[in-house]
Amino acid sequence: MEITRTFDLLDRLQKDFNDSDVFVSKVDGRWKHFSTSDYVEYSHRFSLGLLAMGLNKGDRVATVTTNRPEWNFVDMGLAMAGMIHVPVFPTISHREFGHILRHAGVSLLIIGDQMLMNKLGPVSTSILPPGRIFTFNQVSGERCWTEIVDLGQSRSKELSPLLEFRKKEIQPETPAVLIFTSGTTGPSKGVVLSHRNLVANFLAAADVFRLKPEYNYLSILPLCHVGGRLGNYQTQYCGCTIYYAESMGTIAENMREIRPEGFDAVPRILEKIFNTILQKGNKLKGIKRGIFFWSIALGLKFSPDGRNPWHYRIRHRLADRLVFSKWREAIGGKIKLVGCGGAALQPRVERIFWAAGVRVINMYGLTETSPIITINRQEHPDLLLGSVGCVISDVEIKIAPDGEILCKGPNVMPGYYNDPDATKNVFDDEGWFHTGDIGVIVKEKFLMVTDRKKEVFKLANGKFVSPQEIENRLKESDFIDQVFVFGEGEKFASALITPNFQLLGEWFASRGCKNQDQASMIGHPLVLGHYQEIIAKFNKGIEDYQQIKRFQLVKDEWTTQAGELSHTLKLRRKFLEVKYRNVIDQIYSVSRTI
Repeated sequence: MEITRTFDLLDRLQKDFNDSDVFVSKVDGRWKHFSTSDYVEYSHRFSLGLLAMGLNKGDRVATVTTNRPEWNFVDMGLAMAGMIHVPVFPTISHREFGHILRHAGVSLLIIGDQMLMNKLGPVSTSILPPGRIFTFNQVSGERCWTEIVDLGQSRSKELSPLLEFRKKEIQPETPAVLIFTSGTTGPSKGVVLSHRNLVANFLAAADVFRLKPEYNYLSILPLCHVGGRLGNYQTQYCGCTIYYAESMGTIAENMREIRPEGFDAVPRILEKIFNTILQKGNKLKGIKRGIFFWSIALGLKFSPDGRNPWHYRIRHRLADRLVFSKWREAIGGKIKLVGCGGAALQPRVERIFWAAGVRVINMYGLTETSPIITINRQEHPDLLLGSVGCVISDVEIKIAPDGEILCKGPNVMPGYYNDPDATKNVFDDEGWFHTGDIGVIVKEKFLMVTDRKKEVFKLANGKFVSPQEIENRLKESDFIDQVFVFGEGEKFASALITPNFQLLGEWFASRGCKNQDQASMIGHPLVLGHYQEIIAKFNKGIEDYQQIKRFQLVKDEWTTQAGELSHTLKLRRKFLEVKYRNVIDQIYSVSRTI
């Protein structure tokens, strides 16, 4: 059957996967299953309930919650009624939350639980009218979203004809979603995405991933993120069962429980998994340690195109039996595919996962492009590790004279919500969308993204530095957890580094040093000397202007909650510049006087 609107997925599920479980989430320590019938019924009742409340086509309804099956019931219910879903990250600040509610003109809000109500309730009640705030969980003194479902059921006979009429009114060009960008370089903007944008993207993704109905898929990325939404839709389209991870801290445990065939991730998640594996390897002794790091070195030479020589294949089979098979078992034992996007992926992490039998499908795009523009395929000739793949069907890209990546296609948004000036700024006279990213096309079809246009900075000597490229190379050191490269207008580039404190602590103790707190450790001469060696090794073989001349270790762990990272775990550079202004000034204080 043809799918042109997001809620057409419900008809496909009923037709082809009617007896299947669609969603599973853990409630009070046990996995709770929702079938296709549950999905269809809850979605329709919710949609009818909205109509009974008097909401109209085009009204904006916001949700702020962690991943859960009920999010989908709301999402589909809104789409069928012609309303616009405004998904909000639960880690959002009060100020940004208020901005979204006001700018979007939200008519109704559903908040996840007691903790989020405590955090965001005061902001919500100051903006929304009485009776328009609900919760997903039962919260004392608050209205639960099931009231809307029950209202819809009670008036089903009366309002079903109206709902069917509304559904027929919905065209592919009808707006379906209003997603606010993460605001890494400034205030967030509301991105309007139509049914056509979303459908074209998840159909293209489904064609690449080729998931099977019998697969279990672990959903990790927030559903309020466009990448999480994409994975959610394309997995439903393929008829898989979607399990929602309880939290970032339970991913490994959840994988072992459900043994999924696939999951979605941002690079930071894969880096964390890889670093955890490396830390376990560092604790091995003797021949076991030797075999472990021999396997790592072998994996970094792996080629997925089948061109590995016969003697390599023999050694790889041995490494797989002794080491890589243990990795796969640690993440459930059945993982075949990982969808990855949202930021730059370290090439070594990508290659080592492929060597371990886990195909990381790296992709590139933005919220404004629904999100995929390019994606690596599962096999040659449309696969190139280190790139973000080839364009998806019906999408065009070109590189502007200044290196910016431009895009056209059914995935590109119609514009920013109530912001014609911002919309005009990202489209040129020929209709090309300007992504703001810098890149090159290699081998005539593979895209390599090198940096954000706004993040590239110029030194005092006129040389341009791409910080993201340098940061990813520095993070290849196991001792570096995060790094922020800066130096706009200065004589050289510098870096703030957050160490991998677990590994650093073990290294520190192995040198006969007593345990110290993080603040004391990063100032110890032995530690500073160790990181100076890491920086010196990095600086070899690159242009002088790209080298890191000075660095500062910081004791803080950078998180979304503290504000250093965006919701997609990318650096929020402006925030870091303000937070560490005194440190940055100290780094450059001498050079500025010369």
